[in-house]
Amino acid sequence: MAPPRIPPKGLPGGMPERVPLVPKAPSTAPALLLRPKPLPWRKALRSDRPAATAERATALLAARPAVVVDGQARNDLGAGLLALRIESRVEGMARCEATFAAWGDQGLRWHDRSVLDFGKALRITLGEGVLFDGRISGLEAGFPADGAPTVTALAEDRLQDLRMTRRSRSFRDVTDGDVVRRIASEHGLQADVDLPGPTYCVLVQADRSDLAFLYDRARACGGEIWVEGTTLMARRRPRRATAPLRLRLYQGLRSFTVLADLAGQRTTLAATGWDEREARPLHEEVDDSVLGSELGGDESGASILNDAFGSRKERLAEAGPTGEEVRTRAEAEYLRAARRFLTGRASADTDARLRVGAVVSLDGIGPLFSGKYTVVEVVHLFDGASGLRSELVVERPGIGRP
Repeated sequence: MAPPRIPPKGLPGGMPERVPLVPKAPSTAPALLLRPKPLPWRKALRSDRPAATAERATALLAARPAVVVDGQARNDLGAGLLALRIESRVEGMARCEATFAAWGDQGLRWHDRSVLDFGKALRITLGEGVLFDGRISGLEAGFPADGAPTVTALAEDRLQDLRMTRRSRSFRDVTDGDVVRRIASEHGLQADVDLPGPTYCVLVQADRSDLAFLYDRARACGGEIWVEGTTLMARRRPRRATAPLRLRLYQGLRSFTVLADLAGQRTTLAATGWDEREARPLHEEVDDSVLGSELGGDESGASILNDAFGSRKERLAEAGPTGEEVRTRAEAEYLRAARRFLTGRASADTDARLRVGAVVSLDGIGPLFSGKYTVVEVVHLFDGASGLRSELVVERPGIGRP
């Protein structure tokens, strides 16, 4: 026969007392609130932060883009701006998406195309600087279940004309600069060209848009294509850069992640071709000396690759029918890879000078990674929750010396 069950001590009926997970502090002594000690690295980095002041916080919150439509400042649109995204890349048009509140005292707003309309010029400014300059190409209406109606204007810069024009044709006895000037003229644009390079017997645009063809030509000679207002620009990177914009960690530079990667680096690049007139092979070889002043006092990826793993050579076949074309193509291909030795992603306070092609000098991130970087991608963002900020992708051909 089983022994009788003895109920546990506690409440009547055998229910055990509920034991608190955290013991109560004695009523005579209040509980102490313990604050964890800050990590040493965080304390050291944050020591460079400027003292937080009400004036600085107010200035950051007050930073709000202004909206200009067809040359007229629209304070009503600026006040109703809910969200903004402006993005641009080395190879790609600048694009803008601006979302506005579409409900006012008189009901639905911005739906009559009297202000926001297809083809109208749209400019977004910050102070005296321009964040975006283009034309409206799309309108989107939003009617959310839990909010007021919105309208979004989508715009692109003047490279849109080139993107939407596709054709097949040939050019004879021209330089890459000649091609840029001709295409700019065909689209009613001014041209600012500085592209040294060979004269080609024949260049063929085979079922390519004008924009894609220009990117092909710029890539072949180491140049970059972009538009400023109504001027088509074409230059090599060293001749594009302006005075460096200095950003320090926690002082303009909000966060930064950087990678130094040897996977895409090569110690040399050998390009070959065939000279049809003289019936002989062509051969040109380049190394990190083509970086010139871009490297500064840093150590190139090719140099570190050679020291760590030995020589790694790359080959480029059928680079051209003349020695000058082969050499130009070899330098362009080598530079494109060498400049990507260091690639970084940053979040920063918005400044109109933060644009593709700009040089930024980043400080406070250690001896290896502090220094000058070239901006290759920019996204300016604005919303009511986080305010105005910018996200950058940057690259650099060398790493600092410890």
